[in-house]
Amino acid sequence: LIHFAKRLFAQKMDFGDFAPLKEYVIDSNDALRFKLVEKASDIDSEDGWFPPEMTHQIYGENENIFGYKDLRINVVMAGASLQSYISYSYSNKVDPAKTDGVCPDNVVEPLVQVLAPESFTENKDEFIKHLTSTKETGFRPMGELIHSFKSKEEETFEVYMCTESTPGFKEYHERLQAWIMFYIDAASFIDIDDDNWKFYLLFKKHGSQGGEQHYSVAGYITVYEYYAYSRTSNMKRPRISQMMMLPPFQRKGLGAALLNSVYRRYWKDSSVVDITVEDPSDNFTRLRDYVDTQNCLDLPAFAKEKVLSGFSEEMTKEAAKELKLCKKQARRVYEIIRLKYTSIKDAECYKNYRLDVKKRLNAPYQKEQTQLEKLKRHLKSEELAAVMLNITDRDQRLEMLNKQFSELEAHYRKVLEKVAAS
Repeated sequence: LIHFAKRLFAQKMDFGDFAPLKEYVIDSNDALRFKLVEKASDIDSEDGWFPPEMTHQIYGENENIFGYKDLRINVVMAGASLQSYISYSYSNKVDPAKTDGVCPDNVVEPLVQVLAPESFTENKDEFIKHLTSTKETGFRPMGELIHSFKSKEEETFEVYMCTESTPGFKEYHERLQAWIMFYIDAASFIDIDDDNWKFYLLFKKHGSQGGEQHYSVAGYITVYEYYAYSRTSNMKRPRISQMMMLPPFQRKGLGAALLNSVYRRYWKDSSVVDITVEDPSDNFTRLRDYVDTQNCLDLPAFAKEKVLSGFSEEMTKEAAKELKLCKKQARRVYEIIRLKYTSIKDAECYKNYRLDVKKRLNAPYQKEQTQLEKLKRHLKSEELAAVMLNITDRDQRLEMLNKQFSELEAHYRKVLEKVAAS
């Protein structure tokens, strides 16, 4: 019966007569928390903790842990080396002797399966010893320093580029990539042995002027350099695969700074056709649009008078030449910038903007209609009827078009708000 009750809860069903067991199930997103530390006194402080965004890749689809009351799982990580100390506590747990042999879930084992070998300990004294060792205090970023800058808070950050052959990076990357399991849905680990991968790591540099310097990792971007086929030999098309900013460093403008650091690296490379993105998340799309809009606003082709005249080949060429943007992204940025210069109070101006954007959004439907006209000339009536089942009618299309435009306009306005605030 106990086994059955546990299964009922996992399926999010009512426990019924097994309600007491409900107290022993906790959301793993609530139980787990992280902290980056520099010194031993940081470990027990209640400051600096941050939660995961997801744990289904660790604790199962339902993100539940069974068998504990008031469960708290702590993962404390050294800011530079990413060595971890794992501990957990609870007020009570299921007693197998009283529950027909049902044991509480293993808390630590699923967690350490995504961590690099020998990168964690459950011994606090051992972790404190590591924090004071030269492995932590003497840590220096590996790879090539490609950019350094000051944040809005006047903190110093440095960006390093690494490859699979960078000494010490393979082991470090094993520790770093564990973070994606908690913050990027459907994430997978990268085969670092492929030398087409490039890794851009952001580090915070801190310490007294002229004194001892320390580093803390803040985030990273991975890029795969594809060959640009059917073009001049040795041309390439870098594709951004993953971007991760650790939560303590988010909402500080650091993601934009890191992305621009990667951009600048490729802007100077004449063998790069354009920079693309692999299956971007909504958050990354917002960041990319913001950065690309800022950069395009500095280009003559995106001046107000030209933007209000409509999208042009000049914009495509200049965005490609100066910023390595593909035509699709150049068009998107054009729409954002045109909205910047479009007043809703000017009915005619705003109408022209809506029609311009909707014309692009409607292009797939127009293509579908053209193909349908061709089919009408070649298909039998019953075959055509089957095809029509999958065709969007005009009223549905208009409704979808208005919804698409409204959502896109809302997104564009958020991008412009961020541009205005920067």
